[in-house]
Amino acid sequence: MSWTRCSSELLAKLISQLCTEDLLHPVDGVLELGAATYTFSSIRGAFGSWRVDPASVRRTAAGILGNDESEVATDPVQFLVDATGVLGLSGQTVAGYVAELSSTLAADVRMASRALPNAELLKLHHSELEGHLTGHPLLVANKGRLGFSAADSLRYTPEARTPLRLVWLAVRRGLAEFRGTPDLSEHAVVGRELAAAFEDFRSRLVDPDSYVWLPCHPWQLDHVVGTQWARELATGEIVVLGEGPDDYLPTQSIRTMVNVSQPLRYQVKLPLKILNTSVYRGIPEHCTLAAPMVTQWLRGLWYRDEVFGRLGTELLGEVASVTVRYPQLSSAPGIPYQWTETLGCIWRDPLDPRLRPGESASPLAAVLHRDNAGEPLVAAMIARTGVDASVWIGDLLATLLRPLLHLMHHYGITVNPHGENVAIICGPSGLPARLVVQDLVDDINVSTTPIEARGIEPDSHTRVLPRKPWHILHQYLVVALLLGVLNPLADTLSDSGLVAPDKLWAMVRGEIELYADTNPQYADRLAATGLLDETFARYPLNGYRLTLGYADLSIRPPIPVTGRMPNPLHFVAGSPRVRN
Repeated sequence: MSWTRCSSELLAKLISQLCTEDLLHPVDGVLELGAATYTFSSIRGAFGSWRVDPASVRRTAAGILGNDESEVATDPVQFLVDATGVLGLSGQTVAGYVAELSSTLAADVRMASRALPNAELLKLHHSELEGHLTGHPLLVANKGRLGFSAADSLRYTPEARTPLRLVWLAVRRGLAEFRGTPDLSEHAVVGRELAAAFEDFRSRLVDPDSYVWLPCHPWQLDHVVGTQWARELATGEIVVLGEGPDDYLPTQSIRTMVNVSQPLRYQVKLPLKILNTSVYRGIPEHCTLAAPMVTQWLRGLWYRDEVFGRLGTELLGEVASVTVRYPQLSSAPGIPYQWTETLGCIWRDPLDPRLRPGESASPLAAVLHRDNAGEPLVAAMIARTGVDASVWIGDLLATLLRPLLHLMHHYGITVNPHGENVAIICGPSGLPARLVVQDLVDDINVSTTPIEARGIEPDSHTRVLPRKPWHILHQYLVVALLLGVLNPLADTLSDSGLVAPDKLWAMVRGEIELYADTNPQYADRLAATGLLDETFARYPLNGYRLTLGYADLSIRPPIPVTGRMPNPLHFVAGSPRVRN
């Protein structure tokens, strides 16, 4: 796939999303941007969304002779510059976003040049499939990765598909703190991860037990630890032990690594001081400190719950962590957060041990992928089962919605179920069967209303679980799953003639109505979450980036609400479906 084609598709996505978020207002396919005018063909979808045809975009502007010149438009950077006045962007924001767009486009071209056909993708292990998926469907600059050089992008990104080894550090106790679930000791975690290398690393320290050991991303060691922590390295408060024994592949989130040498060992989440999809990808102190106790609390709910047991829903717990506080900056007021989140790690349960004989797993984002021929991967996933598309999609929706609706309404708890945060397990027949929930601590929210079923929360004197009213709590399901996955999936299925959009939304509504019918005791909670209301609040993910700009901030500010968007579930009749 050529640079021009990738650029044209990114431009169409940029126009589509800015119109969907109500930041631009075309009239009859015409956008007047002052010095330039853009015309295009588009289709309107659910949630008021726009889909611009990449081949239809044209730009008209005054030529050097004073006459208007019209040409095919393929450049998202030129479009952003043209739209600066209408969008009200500062020069700093334009420059920063241009850098993110350019990085994203370069990554898209690299991916396209090495793309595999769907038949080959179906054979890949879930850890390998991560490197073939094209990124967040709503965020335009989804591979911005400011901080990575071109060489870094060829080495450390998911689409590089290149295994890497983590570097282990020993950090003096007091500066670093280990935490784990009650069944895990510090030595057990480190010994499991390092195996034979454990004794070799111990021999490099005079007093090995006076240190906390943790892995570090090699890029972070070179670009951040080696400079920001130079004093601690010089004094021996931090000691570089060497490379670990295993190869890892980055997931779509870049900072989470899956062990491909020993798939039964933990996944590892590591801080990276790069700006990607709106925030720096460090790990906040409150996350590393809270991860094991939040996991232990959720496990207690999960493994006693009959619904999760019957559905086979898997929880990948964040079972252990290391917190490293920067001695001076961590306690100073107003410090930009990317400077205080540079060292630490979280170990997460691996997925492979949860798979039963004949099962396979894939990130939820896989259902949105298209190969270079434009063929959707989900069509290939359906075709190999031999069932009707509506049956496969019905099983997918049941797999997703039944545990998530139960979690939200029975416990007043929500996760952030976007394409990277959950995985789908298919049974031996290839039909979706079970849900995997992961990436917990930074995305768990609970209802402001106390819920007896969730018991005593692991907050102690410092709250680690954000409290949200029901109408806010539901937005994690709405934005991440309904808008962020099911809406582009509806478009994909419609384009392929597999399932009409109204049919998909009717099946979604049918799942909600089935839950309501079988759980009448939660009628007030279902009314409060309002999943069938006429409109939802709009949270503009791209507008957030453009509004926020590129100034250094001490906290990650929340995404503001900008108006309402129509809810497709309100306008269809539910299609009930029973699945054991």
